[in-house]
Amino acid sequence: MNTMKRYIRCIMALFPVLILSGACSTAVQAEDVVRVGGAGSGLGAMKILAEAFEKSHHGIRIKVLPSLGSSGGIKALLHGALDVAISGRSLKGEELKDGAVAVECARTPFVFVVHNKVNKRDITTRELEMIYNGQLLKWPDGSRIHPVLRPAGDTDTLLMGNISKEMEQAVKAAIARRDMIMEVTDQEAADAVAKIPGALGASTLIQIETEKLPLKVLSFNGIMPTPGALAAGRYPLAKPLYLVITQKTPAAALQFIRFARSAEGRTILANSGALPAADIKRTK
Repeated sequence: MNTMKRYIRCIMALFPVLILSGACSTAVQAEDVVRVGGAGSGLGAMKILAEAFEKSHHGIRIKVLPSLGSSGGIKALLHGALDVAISGRSLKGEELKDGAVAVECARTPFVFVVHNKVNKRDITTRELEMIYNGQLLKWPDGSRIHPVLRPAGDTDTLLMGNISKEMEQAVKAAIARRDMIMEVTDQEAADAVAKIPGALGASTLIQIETEKLPLKVLSFNGIMPTPGALAAGRYPLAKPLYLVITQKTPAAALQFIRFARSAEGRTILANSGALPAADIKRTK
């Protein structure tokens, strides 16, 4: 309940910023302002794409807003407070009915990360099951493991639960624990793992690369999480990155989406820890 209240407060706190930015964009005559926001995992990549886009598209400014999460970003888009929403999941039925359209931009390895001082380089499915089920409490050096989770229903939490049936049960058990460290946004979760000794959490390679996060990325069952391993089907965990629009999306925003899917945009995404949409067909 506390986590949900924090999420609602986060959305409500940011809506005035979103509305204000919309008001500003209508007042500016010399340039078009495209408001982009949503899933925190994609914000760093959007900022890099925006910087490159603005160099070749004079008169258009891309404003990347703070994390709202996938659902919050889509909701803001449908209410006219964003021009492009970033989502880490496919659209739900109600969102489709309301006119949202998702364009897949890339996929990135979904990864497990630990505090930099944790003496660990690889994590196995069985270890994850035992950690989140409360059966494995210490790292090999004897230090305490501090798992970090996202709320039930969050895309990252669902991805973790999909690893195995045992992992699904372990995640449910972890969510029910009173001492579980719960964080709402991608940025808050990453910050918690970076600051708490012994912490373990989930993230995405694209967020770690673009935000230069001080986290140790673990291999999973002996496979390093790279875009190449994802493309070859060797690394099994992936998170999509969608750009969501509506029929009311302005032309300037559509130009930005085309740029993200262009050769230059694909190169930026590939260098940011993601597999561009044009290369997804090679995954298994």
